Amino acid sequence: MLQVLVDNRNGNVWDLPVSSINYRTVRIGKASSVDFTFLSGGIYESTNFQINNGDIVRVTLDDIPVFYGYVFKIDSNRDEAVRITAYDQTRYLMGSDTYVFKNTSATNVLKKIANDSGLKISEDIADTSYAIPKIVADGEKLFDIIVNALADTTRSTGKSYVFFDNFGELTIKKIEDLAIDLSLGDQSLVYDYSTSRSIDSDTYNRVKLVQDIKNKKGKVTGRDVYIAQDSNNIEKWGRLQYYQKLDDGLNKAQINEVLTTLSQLKNRETRTFSISALGDIRVRAGCKLSVNIQEAGINESYLVDECEHKFDGEEHTMSLNLKVYG
Repeated sequence: MLQVLVDNRNGNVWDLPVSSINYRTVRIGKASSVDFTFLSGGIYESTNFQINNGDIVRVTLDDIPVFYGYVFKIDSNRDEAVRITAYDQTRYLMGSDTYVFKNTSATNVLKKIANDSGLKISEDIADTSYAIPKIVADGEKLFDIIVNALADTTRSTGKSYVFFDNFGELTIKKIEDLAIDLSLGDQSLVYDYSTSRSIDSDTYNRVKLVQDIKNKKGKVTGRDVYIAQDSNNIEKWGRLQYYQKLDDGLNKAQINEVLTTLSQLKNRETRTFSISALGDIRVRAGCKLSVNIQEAGINESYLVDECEHKFDGEEHTMSLNLKVYG
């Protein structure tokens, strides 16, 4: 059974009779959210009932934790229908600030920012280990600082992580640890799909890295350039160049490692896949699952980029945007 509880933070907790709800998760850059509508003034409603911005929303399905967040928007009309939009606590990371880190892991970046922001952190959090030589973020969104630190880690190590709110606690997980035992396909849950292959968004067959050369006084006297390219793919697609200026603290071995990792990550088509299927509440953005659709010649692992669960009465469906993983 789907249950939606609203906590006014004053001792009152209300169990709302919500028949439909949308629950969305996005892998990078957005807070998870829920939208639901209820009728104000129903016979079930106590005279003390109220709902305000900042109230806590908890959603469970058959006692399985689904969403923990806070009311950010309340819309109502003359028909007494009230629509609520709530976000998880990563929404509070949309504010901007200035931070400087040296030789710090993405995990410690998250912990520092979360502690400064008064947000809850999970004890079960992956140690990204890699020490990012330098981060200078001036007036950037807190969310972006954390995501960029994870991206730096991936570029340097090839290891991918997901940052998200796990029912009221911020965490980082390895993608491999978010794999679920689920295969979507012709005979399993899927009722519609579409595919796309592109070199338009995140495909590069030439990687160019540059690093300033400085003298003892810190004055720039020149620039080292590092290039890796795939001539065969350049002939097929034209030259698609990825450019990045590197931090001064990286040595040549580290730079060559970044160059190799970026070449492996970027030198391929971006293949995406959208699926409409019967719902499985274990599926959220960042998890990895299998897809097997014979008529499309698909049988491989995919990473969930975006996920929307829709509950309408007894019906539970989900829409997924996927990308090839591995």
